[in-house]
This record gives sequence, structure tokens and C-alpha cells, in this order.
Amino acid sequence: MTDIEVERHYSRGDLFQEITDALVAEGVDLTNLKPEDLDPVEHFHGRGLAATADLAASLAPAPEHEILDIGCGIGGPARYFARTFGCRMVGIDLTAEFCDVARRLNTAVGLADKISIEQASATDLPFDDGRFDAAYSQNVSMNIADKAALFGEAYRVLRPGSGFALSELALGDGGEVIYPAPWSSDGVHSHLLSEQQTVEALREAGFEIVSVQDNSDAVRQFFEAQKEAVRRDGPPRLGNFILMGENAKEKARNAARNQMEGRTRPIEILCRRD
Repeated sequence: MTDIEVERHYSRGDLFQEITDALVAEGVDLTNLKPEDLDPVEHFHGRGLAATADLAASLAPAPEHEILDIGCGIGGPARYFARTFGCRMVGIDLTAEFCDVARRLNTAVGLADKISIEQASATDLPFDDGRFDAAYSQNVSMNIADKAALFGEAYRVLRPGSGFALSELALGDGGEVIYPAPWSSDGVHSHLLSEQQTVEALREAGFEIVSVQDNSDAVRQFFEAQKEAVRRDGPPRLGNFILMGENAKEKARNAARNQMEGRTRPIEILCRRD
């Protein structure tokens, strides 16, 4: 899949308006928007905010750190890091609309001075060697065939001894992945690896593996809680389904089924640059 095709898959054209309309429908005052008001929509990965919080804790951010978000989407995780730990954040994403929405939301919640957003490819980062104190990537590598370039670039821009956290979907052993899914409509541009293949690719890039965690049980509990909430309260008006565009409900159902049936496995790997 080319960069243009990746951007086309994720672009909506009116995403900022859709998000603000949903916020208003939820009774949020846009003139007094708080970072936490965006939590339901801005964490585009399994377990949402909880997954971001766990990943952030694993990197032990400090206010003096500059941290890179590789594949930042609309900027939710970067805003969480900035507001929680006071660190300086840099986010990159291939999709121009995601970058534009991220910048506008950063400004809306008063965090523009802490977060810089650039449109760029994860396989060709526009940064000097050894610039960052830590880096992470969440649900991005599924769209990237060249894992060597992805992990090699992450390694290059990190300072020696710094951490890299990878939270991704790995191939499971429960059968073929069902599409459409949030990252691919038909599977043509899906590039999942097994957990072991991912670990090997990180090691080949030079990383030391600190820990590997399978989050399948936690994600299953998350999906069950979501289903119960819908049964109790009805469909939400604000959620990351807004980012999925066409066939959002089908994509979300398939994502849940893939993980509940073990077709995909949510993993989190903490690495260290030597």
C-alpha cells in the first residue's frame, strides 16, 4: 500500500466538524473545552485511554523529556502525555487531515505550546539522530510493510538508553483476520506480524527487549464493557468510531471479533535503545 493509499483510507474530509458536532451533542461547551472532554474519541486503539495510560507509565516520562509519538492520529496520546507529565511532545502522522485536526484540538485545549505535529512517514522520520528521550507507537505498524525501516528509524532518533514502547495488534492463531477492520477495508494493505516476528524485527533494529505483554484478556473485558454500556445506555454519540468513517460499525464489530476469537492479539512491547 502506498502512502497515498494509507492517507486516503484514514481521511474523512470533515473530521474536525464531526468531532465538534458530537461534542456539542454530548453537551460539551466548546468555548471551555478541556483535554479530558476528548478522551472518548481521540485514543484510536483497543482499550482507549487506559491503554495510553499504561503505555505512558511504562516510559516513565519526566517534564524535561521530549517524546515522539510515531503515528499520532488526531493527537490524543500526545495530549495525554503533555497534560499528565508536562513533557514536550512531537507527533508525526502520514494523514494530513489527522495532523490538521490534532493541531486544532491542541489549540482548543490549551496545549499547543507543549505539542508539535508534523506530517511525515514513520519509515523516514524528519529528525536528527538521537534527538528524543523516548518514543512510542500505537496501532500503526499494521499498515507498514517495511518493519525494518519503521523500527530502524525509531532506533535512530532515540538517545542511547532511552525507551521505545510499541502497542500493536499481532497475528493470532484463531484463523484468518476478518475485514473490513479499522486499519484496512479489505486486507490488501494489512501487514500484521506474529508476536515473535515483531520481537525479532525489533532486535534486528538494535533494540533490547525489556518486556512483552499480551493484553488479550484486558481487551476482551474492554469490549464486553462496551457492549454492556450500549445495552444499558444506547449507542454513544462520541467515540473513536468517528475516525473510522464508512462502515464504522462493521469495522468495530470485526475488530472485536478478531480479538475475541484470537485472530489478532493485542501486544505491548517495551524496548530500550542500547
